[in-house]
Formats: sequence, C-alpha cells, structure tokens
Amino acid sequence: MTSADLTLALPEILLAVFAIGALLGGVYTGKDRSAPLILWLTVGFMLLMAVLVGAGTGDPRPVFGGLMVDDYFSRFARILILVSGAVVLLMGQGYMQRHDLLRFEYPVLVALATVGMMVMVSAGDLMTLYLGLELQSLSLYILAAFRRDSARSTEAGLKYFVLGALASGLLLYGASLVYGFAGTTRFEGIAATVQDGQLSIGLLMGLAFMLAGLAFKVSAVPFHMWTPDVYQGAPTAVTAFFATAPKVAAMALLARLMHDGFGAAPGDWSQIIAFLAAASVFVGAIGALLQTDIKRLMAYSSISHMGFALIGLAAGTAAGVQATLLYMAIYVVMSVGVFAFILSMRRDGRQVVRIDELHMLSKSQPLAALALLVLMFSLAGVPPLVGFWAKFSVLAAAVNAGMVWLAVAGVIASVIGAFYYLRIVYYMYFGEEREALDGDMGPVERVFLLASAAVMVLGVINLFGIDGAAAIAAQALVR
Repeated sequence: MTSADLTLALPEILLAVFAIGALLGGVYTGKDRSAPLILWLTVGFMLLMAVLVGAGTGDPRPVFGGLMVDDYFSRFARILILVSGAVVLLMGQGYMQRHDLLRFEYPVLVALATVGMMVMVSAGDLMTLYLGLELQSLSLYILAAFRRDSARSTEAGLKYFVLGALASGLLLYGASLVYGFAGTTRFEGIAATVQDGQLSIGLLMGLAFMLAGLAFKVSAVPFHMWTPDVYQGAPTAVTAFFATAPKVAAMALLARLMHDGFGAAPGDWSQIIAFLAAASVFVGAIGALLQTDIKRLMAYSSISHMGFALIGLAAGTAAGVQATLLYMAIYVVMSVGVFAFILSMRRDGRQVVRIDELHMLSKSQPLAALALLVLMFSLAGVPPLVGFWAKFSVLAAAVNAGMVWLAVAGVIASVIGAFYYLRIVYYMYFGEEREALDGDMGPVERVFLLASAAVMVLGVINLFGIDGAAAIAAQALVR
C-alpha cells in the first residue's frame, strides 16, 4: 500500500470515517436531538465526496495492487451514487420526521451503504466485489426494516435478508468456481485465461452463478420476487433510496465484471443477459398492470426499467455500456421526481399510497399534477422527453449489435408499460371527483419534483452533457 493508493481511495476512506464519527456522535449527543444535524452533515459530506471524485484526472490506475480500479467509469458511477444518495436523503427528511422515524442511525446506514456501493463499482477483484456488495446489502437490510413497529416493514426486511443471503451464496459459489478454474480472483487474471474468445465449462458455470447473484441486486427476472414486497413494506423514504443509488451500483458492478473479467468472451455472457433483459421488461410491464398501490407499481416499473438497462449491457459493446450508463442516470432523475411526490401523498395528515387517491389531482394541485404527468410520460418513453431518448439509446445499441429481436421485445414491452403510466395521468385529469389530497407539499419535495420534471423537458436539448460523460466512462471500461 502506497500514498498513491490512499489518495485514490480517499473518498471511500473519508466517507467511512465520517460514518463512524457520525455514529459515535449520535450515541454521545442523544439519538433524537442529533439526527437532523447528522442527516444534513451526511448530505453535505456526500456531495463534497462527489466533488472530490469528479476532481480526479488521468488514465485508469490500479489501487491497492489491483484490488480496486480508479478510472472514468468508476468516477461516473460513484458521482451518480453519491449525488443520488444525498438527494434522496435530503428529500426524505420531512417524511421520516412526520412518522417519527428520523433516528441518527438512518443517515449513518445510508452513508455506509454508499461506501459499499463505491467499492463495488471500483472493484478489480472478486473479493473486493463481495466486500463492497455485502457492506451495501447489510445496511439495506436494516433500512428496509427501519419501521420497527410495523409488521409489514419487518416482513420486508426479513424477506430481503433471507433472499439476499441466498443471492450472496450463489454469488460466492460462482466466484469460487471462477477462482478454481482461473487460478486468480483478479479481473485481469480471469480475462487472461479466456482462450479464443470462449470460456471453459468451469468458468461458464461460475459466471452463470455469479450472474444469478447479481441479477438479484438489480431486480432482474427471475430474481425479482423480493422487490414489490420490499418497496411496499419499507418506509417510503427508504424505498426512494432503494430505487436509485443501489440500482446504479449493481448495474455498474455487472458491467465492470462482464467487461473487465469476461470481456474477451462476450458471446458467452451476452445471451444470458439478453434473456434477463427480455424477461424483466415483460414481467415488470405486465406485473404493474394490476397494481393499486403506487409503491408496488414503482417496484414493477423498476424491474422493467432494469430490463431496459440490461438491453444496453447485453450488446457487449462500448456503445451499449454508454447507453446503459445514460439510461441509469436518467432513470435516477425520474425516480427522484416520482418519489418526491409519493413522499408528499397525504390525506388528513395520513400517508396514502393507493393510485386511486390521485383522482382529479389536477384541480387541487395543478402544478404538481403537470410535473407528475411529464414524469409519467418520460417513464413511458413518450417522445420527445428525455425518457424516450434513454430507451432509444439502449434499443439502438441492441440493433447495432445484431440483437434485433431484443430491441423488438423492448418496444413491445414499452407499449404494454405505457398503460399503467397513462392510467395515472387519466386519474389525475379525468378521474372521479373525490376528497383532495393535502396540498402542503414540503418545499424540498416540491423542488425535486419540479426540477426532475424540468430536466425531462429541457434535457432534450443536449442531455446536459451526461451523454458525453457516459461515452468517456464506457470507453474507459471497454478497451
């Protein structure tokens, strides 16, 4: 270990030290009194770390002898993880306070999960991959069950833990097979064992088990069964976190493993990912059709959207990785806006989550209804909103890679999925007259709702430069 290693891993080290310090501070200053301060400090520190990560320059460099990698791909993913985590943490403060859930452990757990995600996307070794993944997962298990007096929240945490342990077992078994047949846990060492663009039977079996474990983390079908129950049972502020940063981290980790470890044999893994993608877009779209709870609807929506992101990854090209990164960035913005509104859904001071509570929202909250309409249209992929270009980019990558059938499947699933998004719009503008929702949306939720909707409209000009940054990150990964 050298001073250069410590410098390159400084954001992860500082955030971990901050989380430990915040934990000690919360213990010695009183749980209830210190929680808001710790939350704001965590938000500020995470944004500061995003700036520190973005300030890094230079060619890809190994960290700690190759256990981690510092390159433009990891920087792009880490910045997106840090910013989305900070935004969701800030956005959920009002909700956690209203429901007497704002404990100092909440921002500390989010910070620790974020450290795990940053390690995941920078991993250059199977051991580092697993350590980052488990640090993230253990924090998320606790967050899912954070509402201790709720049977549904406890069930969500327990179900997430049990199924997550199964996924970790699959991942570890696959990693052991890969190590046994490659003789190393380093990604570059694994890549060196690939002969003539084909994997040996042992490596292929190990890869299949690892993909099964990672598919659980991105809620890809058929490893999606935890998602609706966890989204519904967890506190809504926690659900918003689940829908953003962890999805980015898992997708980036999947791209890192495929291209750094098995990039010389894309023909052996692209078909597996293509199957996961096709199954996810259809199961997510069809499963959402019958949902009446908006959090469960967003769970199935996330399954479908992760399927679209996997379509880009299945292409096995730099353009495909670029499309996946762009899709994840846009999806995070859309999710932040939608959950900003869901966090504010109340009637007579009580939280409501049923979709039919949105009847004639346009009369009581016209600006919020308009912003939600834009976000629903963007999630559905209606042109010319930014969400359309996200889907177009992954479908174009699939077509250019010769996977026309996968692109056609994506288009069909997108048409099916448009129904449940448009149903929400119909309720808001043409539904029955009912008692209106409380109109006291917090200023933070209102800002993020309107800002995300504005991004969906104004981003069609040049995507705010995210497309170019994603291209640089993809080129750093696919060499």
